Amino acid sequence: MKIYVGNLSYDATEDELRSEFSAFGKVESVSIITDKYSGRSKGFAFIEMPTISEGQAAIDALNGKQLKERTLTVNAARPPSSEGRSGYRDNRGGGYGGNRGGYSGGRNRR
Repeated sequence: MKIYVGNLSYDATEDELRSEFSAFGKVESVSIITDKYSGRSKGFAFIEMPTISEGQAAIDALNGKQLKERTLTVNAARPPSSEGRSGYRDNRGGGYGGNRGGYSGGRNRR
């Protein structure tokens, strides 16, 4: 089961998270998400546990718990949304249409 952990302190480490979650079962992986340019934590992480029962026990126990003076948000991770990630723009400006410098359909605008 993949678990989302939000509202993390920027100082939290993967070892600290592993320690918190291992009280509820085996932790397969811990991944604190970082900014690709600065390397600084973005304040959230993903934990993987092998079974749903272990993962749900960790969620129930750790959601709302304090870690490094921050109240954690812990829940089942949702799969990434493909909406808005395809590289195509919607009709709110830019690209083809939107009347903000994009292709205007060949009409002469004045």
